Formats: sequence, structure tokens, C-alpha cells
Amino acid sequence: MFSAVFIIKRYSFALLLCLALSLSTTQGQQGSSTASAQDQEVVRINTELVQTDVMVFDKDGHFIEGLKPEQFELRIDGKPMPISFFERVTAGSMNEDAQLAAARGQPRAVNAKDQPAPKPLDRGRTILFFIDDLHLEAGNLPRTRDMLMRFIDREVGQNDQVAIISPSGQIGFLQQLTDNKEVLRSAVERLKPRQRRVADAERPPMREYEALGISRYEKDVTDYFVEKILEDNPMMGVDTATEMVRNRARGILQQAAIPTANTLSSLASLMHTASQWPGRKVLFFISDGFFIDDQIKGETSDLRRIADAAARAGVVIYSIDSRGLVAGLIDASTQVAFDPSGRLSRFGAGELTASQDALNALAVDTGGRAQFNANTLDQIIPKALQETSVYYLLAWRPEGEEQRGGKFRRIEVKVKERSDLTVRVRRGFFDVDAKEPAKRGSNEAQRGTGVKTTSDELHSAIKSLYMQSALPTHLSLTYMDAPNSGIMLTVSMQLDSEFIGFDKAADGEKGAVDILGVVLNDQGKAAASFSGRLNITSTSTAAPESKRADVQYNYQAKLAPGLYQARVAARDGKSGRMGSATEWIEIPDLTSHKLYLSSLILSEVTKESPTAVTDPAAVAKSRLSVDRHFNRASYLRFLTFIYNASRGANGNEAPDAAIQVQILRDDQPVLTTPLRKIEYDNSTDLARLPYAAEIPLDGMLPGRYVLQVSVIDRISKTSVSQHISFEIE
Repeated sequence: MFSAVFIIKRYSFALLLCLALSLSTTQGQQGSSTASAQDQEVVRINTELVQTDVMVFDKDGHFIEGLKPEQFELRIDGKPMPISFFERVTAGSMNEDAQLAAARGQPRAVNAKDQPAPKPLDRGRTILFFIDDLHLEAGNLPRTRDMLMRFIDREVGQNDQVAIISPSGQIGFLQQLTDNKEVLRSAVERLKPRQRRVADAERPPMREYEALGISRYEKDVTDYFVEKILEDNPMMGVDTATEMVRNRARGILQQAAIPTANTLSSLASLMHTASQWPGRKVLFFISDGFFIDDQIKGETSDLRRIADAAARAGVVIYSIDSRGLVAGLIDASTQVAFDPSGRLSRFGAGELTASQDALNALAVDTGGRAQFNANTLDQIIPKALQETSVYYLLAWRPEGEEQRGGKFRRIEVKVKERSDLTVRVRRGFFDVDAKEPAKRGSNEAQRGTGVKTTSDELHSAIKSLYMQSALPTHLSLTYMDAPNSGIMLTVSMQLDSEFIGFDKAADGEKGAVDILGVVLNDQGKAAASFSGRLNITSTSTAAPESKRADVQYNYQAKLAPGLYQARVAARDGKSGRMGSATEWIEIPDLTSHKLYLSSLILSEVTKESPTAVTDPAAVAKSRLSVDRHFNRASYLRFLTFIYNASRGANGNEAPDAAIQVQILRDDQPVLTTPLRKIEYDNSTDLARLPYAAEIPLDGMLPGRYVLQVSVIDRISKTSVSQHISFEIE
């Protein structure tokens, strides 16, 4: 357990408010140094490699470590292939992207000595939930929602990115990768029951599976419905009755094909989007199942193409039947035809399995697993994430044009002389001709209509799901309730000056950056926006090798309570480097009189500036840390305000609130302070109790952390917490 001296500084309310305002209005600060803005060079590898990920388990489900490439046997369409690349990979690690690029034989960035490169951040797991609400009965939805809520509360890790998606589109704007649990909870709450039954008013009732059997010329089920028509129409011929039955079945299947096509199309689109995200992704496909009609053009082919797209995007699918443990699909609420002969019941014995065929195929073909007939859905997700946390990555070089013909190739991998092991691998891929890969974040307008304007490029960056990093751009959102103003949201951008091009001028160095920002509500509608050009002048006489201070810009808006996302983009006027960032924030409704905390406002105090912790003027000049990167030799200062602390039943009692601070790494506490009473004096605004403290960082290892501040109101016996991530370098 890490231990450190936790320094609590007592400031007056007026001073703390001054500090808060100064932290939220700093902009356009510059230092000195030069930076090249040329494009990065790459090492090009001409021969394309094809890769696949492989997981190997023993009979108890434990991953087998320490295997060597010579222990594997790889076959493509039954033909043995030599392994050209082999590595063990930890999913979500910083090295995963580089290992994947090497296995594909793709270009890898190499920086010239005088060119900066953006620093990679720690990554966690990328987890996708595809909730097939087009094939989800209303009775199974609550169990699915409960499972998702428990996962969000208990399993989402510090660096994880999670998205909840549905093919109906009812989740809307919230269908995005995020680590914000409130966004994920709001997405789950939007999942509502949808009507999925096929309309068929004729009698006796014909189920979709029965219609599928009729389309496949299943004798028992066809004969039953033909006989029912002849009973009511004794003069009708058998051929005519048979055609009527087939037409009825065809109509039912055509209705059922619409939601199935929408589900598969949405899943295919998600695979395309996932290819823009780094590393390996785990997707949980949650559905009541659906039927694949071999006679509907493209459905079977769609499954294979989705599996191929998943392989290229690095997605492993785990299918979950949301019905849980079921013996069959017919219950008291299901309308079924009366059949004393038992023909329909005999035919219907395969209905449950048939409804799971597509889910099973998607899981097996992508190297995942299908989880059926289990009521313990909560246990499936952690186990799947554990299984996929480590894998072997192997690649091979196609031999000749016969393996470049755009055909579907079958992959087989096994461990030699170890038949006791389970090898989980993707079933295959479409082998298409190698093409020059498009750069992520490239300008789409270059395809045909001409060169994009700066405004076009900024708007494209704002809309893109993939954040651009050629110009490192950081974003911080904070809200505070100011006297006589109400809650104000501050959108703070920080641009790394090392990546901004400067020109020599008579009065120093000059640069320019174009910026664009938008604040969107939870429906995706703009609530505020800003744009403009930042003209930057550096007059510093510091040594050329010193680093300029990064550029900050702040925008403030008064918004109603709710969930918001800010998106910002920046373009360097000299080099054209682009950067973008996005972040969520929830603005509370203080009129509810519930206990709330303001945003945590962070700044850095160096040990070389001891006056910063005692001098009120120095405190007021503290600079908001937008990127939240701190040096180990410094102090982390944070400031927050407690709103609506109880004043007792009559509203005249003195507030009695206590605060506790924790620092977490990988969801484990490395520092926990004792519970401390929040003190104040006669100058304090009791509606906005301030609290500030400083934490020495010299005992902590480099890496990503979370600062969590919790407040207990001992009068109302309520509590609230606020957290924010930061990084120690």
C-alpha cells in the first residue's frame, strides 16, 4: 500500500473562488522552442501478411502459456502453411497495436530525429455489446438490462472503453465507445421492448419456424396446413391448397426477413466502424435468436462476410441467448395450431436449435463462443473477458495468385501432439487482392470533388468516430455553480505546442491554429458551439532546446441540467496537422436540493515553487491542467465545491460534511485518506462549500490513475462522489 503525506491547505472561500475562476479562464499561453511539422516517414513492407489470433485452453479452460511457433500447425484450405510471424499478445496493452501492425506487414511509423511523435496512452479493453432488440422479446429485456447494469457497476475497468449498440437505433447518440459509466447507464435505460412478432391473421396460426419448414418442403408441416385448407374447402385440389400454404409461408418469411436483414446490416456496419479502433475487441451479441432462410438471397453469405469483417477488425464475438435456460420456444403465451397427430410438435423439436444457428456461427467463426441455455448470464461476460485477455498472434504469407482470388479461405490451427488442448481460432477469411491501406483520418473529399477547406477538415474531424492525433489535442470539461450566474460549463482545449508550426517574426515567433468545438446533448443536438483562429505569438528568449508552454483555449456556456458531450478539433495553419478529442459530462440539477460535487479542477504545483502553496496571489494564478499529465516531482492540487449540504430541518443548522480522498490504479486504491470534516469560516458561502488539497506524487510509479473524492453529509446521511483520471510521467 502506498503511503504519503497528504497536505491539506486552508483557503478562504473568496480565494478558492478566485482560484476556480482563474483555472477556467486561462487561454493562449506560449513558451519557447521550435518543432518540425513535416509528415512522419514510414517503413513500407511490400509483401502483405495475413494474420489470425489464436487462443489455446486446457480441459479446465485455462490459457496455455509458453507455446512456441514450431508447436503450431497452420493449414489454409487444408494446405500446410509456414508461420511467418508469432507473438504472445496481451489484449488492451500499449504494445498490442504495434504487434498487430507487424503481423499484417503494414507500414509502421518511424520518426525522423527532428520530428515529434504523439505519445501513446495506456489502453484497456474494448468491449462492445450488440443488443439485438429486433429479436428480443419484451419478457427477456429486463434480464438483459439488469445484466448490463451489473457489468457497468462492477466490471468496467479504469481504462476500458465500452459501447452499447442496438440495430433498431433506439439508443441513438449514446451508441459510442466511452469510459463514462453514466453514459452507459443512460444507453441501457433507452432499451425498450419492440414489437417483433410477424403479423398473420389466418387460422390455424403458422409460426415462423413452420413457415421456414414449408419453404424447405418439410412434409409433416406442409401436409398439416394443406389438410386444414382442404377441411374448409373440400372441393379444392391438393395442388391449389399446397400453393396457398406456400404463399402464406412465403409472406411470413418475407416479413421476418426485414428485421433479420436490419440486424445483420447493423452488425456489419459495426464491424466496419470497429476496424478504426485500436487492438482486439470483444463483442457480446445478445439476442433471442432468429432464423436464417437459405432461400432469402444473401443471409447465409452475410454471416460469412460479417465473420470476415470481424477478423479484419480484430473482433471476437461471444453470442448470448437472452432467453436463458429454455426447453423450447412454445409456452402458454404462444399461439399454436391444434395438432392431435403430433406432426407439428415433432417438427418443432428443432426450433430452438435452429433459432440459435446464426448466433453460434458468428461466435465460432470469429474465434469466440456461444453461450446458450444458461440462466447465469452475469458469469458469462467476466469469463469471456478473461478468456480473451491473452492470445497468440500468428501470420503467414500467401503463396502465389491462387491465394489472392477473393475466395473464402478456411483456417485450421492445432497444437501438434496435444489433442487434449482446445484451440479457438477464426474459421476463415476472404482473400482479396492487397491494396494500399488508407490512412486513418484521411480526407474523404480527396476522392473526387476537390481539396477540402479548413472548415471542411475541422467538421470532418468533429464528426469522425476516430480521434485524430497528428496535433495532440486534449479536452477537459468542468462545471461549477457561480453566485448570480448559475451552473457554467467550461470547455478547455489544450494543444501541444511542439506540434505547431511557428515562423520567425520581428517580435518573436508566430503560429496559428484553427479550432472548432461543439457541445451536444444526449440526443446528439447542438447545445453550444465555437470556432475561430488562435493567433499565437512567442516572445520568449529561452534557450531553443526548451519546450514552449502548451496552448490553451477555454469556452464557457450556460446549459440546462443533463448529459452532454463536447467534441473539439484543431488544425495547425502551417503544417495542416489535425487533432481532435471528445469527452462527456453530466450537469446536475441543483434545484433538486440533493447533495452534489462540482467537477474536480486539477492543477500542478512544482516543488521549485514553494510560494504556490502559501501565497494567495500564486494560488490564484494556478493553471488548469487540461491534459492531466503530472511530473512525479510535483504536487497534484485539486479543488471542488460541495453543493446543497444539509442545513437541518429548519435550514439554520451549520453544515456538517466530511470528505475522503482516494487515488486508484487499475481499480485498486494506492492512497486513502482518513475521513476529514470540511471546515469553513464566516466568509464561506455555505451553499458552495469549497475544498482544496495537494498530494505529493513522488512516491507513485508512472502510469494512469484515478482521483476519487467522496463527501458524506452527516446531517442528511447522504453521500456523493466525483472522480477524474490523470497520468504521472
